[in-house]
Amino acid sequence: MNERLERTAMLIGEQGIEKLKNSRVAVFGAGGVGGYVIEALVRCGVGMIDVIDKDTVAVSNINRQIIATDETVGMYKAEAAAKRARLINPDVKVNVHNIFYTPETSCCFDFTQLDYVADAVDTVSAKIELVLQAQKSGTPIISSMGTGNKLHPEMFEIADIYKTSVCPLARVMRRELKKRGVKSLKVVYSREEPVTPQISITDMETGKVIPSSISFVPSAAGLIMAGEIIRELI
Repeated sequence: MNERLERTAMLIGEQGIEKLKNSRVAVFGAGGVGGYVIEALVRCGVGMIDVIDKDTVAVSNINRQIIATDETVGMYKAEAAAKRARLINPDVKVNVHNIFYTPETSCCFDFTQLDYVADAVDTVSAKIELVLQAQKSGTPIISSMGTGNKLHPEMFEIADIYKTSVCPLARVMRRELKKRGVKSLKVVYSREEPVTPQISITDMETGKVIPSSISFVPSAAGLIMAGEIIRELI
């Protein structure tokens, strides 16, 4: 038995370990949520992980993103995630994609080669395209809804998108997916009413107000997502 996975094998058995070793999961977005999805998948022994993100690590990411440290500032997030993954498990194969997933770049990915898709991206257009491509190929997918402006990680839960409430992003997704005839989508969302930030900061490029964040909220969402993926894979 691989000592690195000894405690995990005690829980899910050697057969479970073997299934994870032979699984391939794509994580779209390697930030506050996606970074923790990757972390848990690697530590559980998933054999191949695709990491898709074109952003670079910024100092402002350090408060909540597990891949963000003074050492990784300026690195592509996907590369920082891959480096960390290999330090945890040298046997894991990480495919790095320094690219933003959009309807225009969706052709770069073959979802039929994946066992699961984790959607941790921010933009609605990308999330919708991920859902459409995953469902077209029959690949299981789970999507993260909003984690900004929240303080209560215990209020996250897994649900179908059409049974969600409160979350502004989930509301938009429900509307847009319904337009496209999507009947269901598994999501992680929070029933917590968004908190009004005490300090408001505007993105100089977009003119939009930046959501506030804290270490223990997006991380919780990411671990919940990873747990659901692992349980389904085994």
